Amino acid sequence: MRLLVGTPLLQTPLAVTRRVLRRPSPLAGRTVLVTGASSGIGEATAYAVAERGAQVLLVARRAEELERVRARIGDAATAYPCDLTDGAAVDALVEQVLAEHDAVDYLVNNAGRSIRRSLALSYDRFHDVERSMAINFLGPVRLTLGLLPAMRKQRFGHVVNVVTWGVQVKAPKFSAYIASKTALDTWSRIAGRETFFENVTFTNMRFSLVQTPMTAPTEAYAGRGATSEQAAAKVVRALEDRPLTVGTAAGAVGEVINVVAPRASDALLATLDRAFADSAAARRR
Repeated sequence: MRLLVGTPLLQTPLAVTRRVLRRPSPLAGRTVLVTGASSGIGEATAYAVAERGAQVLLVARRAEELERVRARIGDAATAYPCDLTDGAAVDALVEQVLAEHDAVDYLVNNAGRSIRRSLALSYDRFHDVERSMAINFLGPVRLTLGLLPAMRKQRFGHVVNVVTWGVQVKAPKFSAYIASKTALDTWSRIAGRETFFENVTFTNMRFSLVQTPMTAPTEAYAGRGATSEQAAAKVVRALEDRPLTVGTAAGAVGEVINVVAPRASDALLATLDRAFADSAAARRR
């Protein structure tokens, strides 16, 4: 029943009621796996869920940075260094995690790669598409598929995907990045319909700009956007309240305009595309 009434209009009063009554977080005593946990949104999310009493499983490529985060959290965290673009490594991670924890209750697919590069600079860079799909879509889907059977068996699980408002707006210079995130957004929406009656749900976090090491190479983003901690607070709320999507007003407006006035939307975004050049990082060969 809670899932059926979990609309955006009702999620807020439900969350406020829990906080006013000071009820324990639903994350307390649960196992939460966070990818990309060595920096940015993933690191901040790991700290936040640990504060709410969860057992945190930290996943990222950089073992030293992951150990730094684990040490800061303490006994409530376990580090699992893993390259999510390596299929065999992901399968081994799933096997180890399930052997040690039986099941993961919450999964945060946060690890990702953003590439802002115009088509004019991409004709000989098909590998940008391949590596975007590898980390933003294929990796999280493989990990999710590995963990889903245990979630379905215990009849509880929630997956939060950190995607982008670009899936609604379709911003120029982000073709590889937005395409890969849109694939994850759509895949999860369909997966949630197949697991609905087993109480396994999905949330797509359609974030706008967040200040992380991933966005730092783009000069135009300097000093702009939410902090990692602000983004993590939204991720934690999504874990607790399990909404279908979390987005922005601007993203919703952009999505509507793309439907009702698609050519006008094309003209507007093409104009913005010309106004904001490729970054120095994008121009490097």
